[in-house]
Amino acid sequence: MDYIAIVLMPASLLAIAIGTVAGVVIGAMPGLTATMAVGLLVPFTYTMDPVLGLMLLGGIYAGAMYGGSIPAILLNTPGTPAAVATALEGYAMSREGRGRLALKVSVVASFMGGLISAVVLLMFAPLLAQQALAFGPAETFLLALMGLAGIVSIADEDTSLIKALLAGVLGMIIAVIGTDAMSGSLRYTFGSVELIDGIDFMPALIGLFSMIQMLEIAGQRHATTIDASVLERSQRSEPMPKGIARYMALGSGTGTVVGILPGEGATIAAFLSYNFAKRLAGVKARFGKGAPEGVAAAEAGNNGCVGGSLVPTLTLGIPGNSVAAALMGAFIIHGMIPGPDLFTIHADKTYPFIYSLFIANAVFLIVGISVAPYLARIALIPPAIMVPVISAFAVLGSYALNQSTFDVYLMIGFAFFGLILKKLGYSLEALILGLILGPIAEGGFSQGMIIGKGSPAIFFESNIAKVMWVIILGLLTPPLLAHLRRMLRK
Repeated sequence: MDYIAIVLMPASLLAIAIGTVAGVVIGAMPGLTATMAVGLLVPFTYTMDPVLGLMLLGGIYAGAMYGGSIPAILLNTPGTPAAVATALEGYAMSREGRGRLALKVSVVASFMGGLISAVVLLMFAPLLAQQALAFGPAETFLLALMGLAGIVSIADEDTSLIKALLAGVLGMIIAVIGTDAMSGSLRYTFGSVELIDGIDFMPALIGLFSMIQMLEIAGQRHATTIDASVLERSQRSEPMPKGIARYMALGSGTGTVVGILPGEGATIAAFLSYNFAKRLAGVKARFGKGAPEGVAAAEAGNNGCVGGSLVPTLTLGIPGNSVAAALMGAFIIHGMIPGPDLFTIHADKTYPFIYSLFIANAVFLIVGISVAPYLARIALIPPAIMVPVISAFAVLGSYALNQSTFDVYLMIGFAFFGLILKKLGYSLEALILGLILGPIAEGGFSQGMIIGKGSPAIFFESNIAKVMWVIILGLLTPPLLAHLRRMLRK
């Protein structure tokens, strides 16, 4: 109760509120990530009270994970990489005039994911951290493979399975451009200095999502009118869809588990949650065309990573992801070395920080619900205004990440390249899956083969690996059978 009293002090509540709102704003701006925000503010907390400083950073983390969904839903521009899965369904809902509902589903799912992961962090952190140590490179490869299995699910009646697979492979090829982490050799750089560090996927995402949409709108002759039915529907407040809670629970559990695994992140959690939701849904026809279930699972998944990623960070000193690594730096700066001492010697600082995550989730829930009706109107802005404004933000977001004009050219190049692929019937979603998850799969595979002394048996030895293979087969079998039935009908 003493720790809860610390969190409820006016100064603590103010720090949490400022951090959370700032995180929402940062997450909503493409190119600005939670990692960047936390990393930049860590040195400034050195002169603050340790508890207040950590609460501020925790609020930024929680708020930014939710904030990325706002532009993903309204503008098809993911604010963070983890919001890519949200954009797949959220933007389609927005174009139908259901942006207000998509935003409501997003914030409630984010709240549930953050809340459940915070409870897990509070109650089971030391126990779960020990279990996470059994998760090695082989299991990391299989986890990425589970995410890549979504490429098969992306292909539907309107998309060729072969083209979806080719797009996914193309994304993985693009992802390996740069320096090989294992051997140090250069791959596909063609003598370019800018490509030595590889292709940053944030400019690629902005180009493949936002700029493609702007190019298509700009190419329409009658893009200046807004459908009256869409306008009327956008004014209504729709109730939450029935049965949506189970998709939120599914995403929350998936996100928390993936977050606990050291080195994994919210992006893979969001894609896995989205893929699991497609398998769970009784009627899959709406997926890809504006399914609120997809938004719920993806958002609960990426926010479930917040508390989950802090489990190995606080108990073992092994960051769950890049944001958790930046937060660990804040703990160390204040003389709090991650490990058992955080929960004993420094308990008066650690537990208030954990409790502050509950308040942070409540803050962005209130903010999200209160501003959703106004934000939903963004989708109704006339294209003559929207196209130049969004294009300018796309350029700024691409430049802001590394202060590099090369990233701007990269974003524009991906936009035109993606537009050509889209016109030819290739799946951009599969391309993005390969681009994001390919490096994770490659790293896990390479390290696993080294540990296994060149034998692939390491990917089948552990009990965790065997369970993961069963899940992978479960994810692949239904869509492959559906594609086979469609081929036989033809």
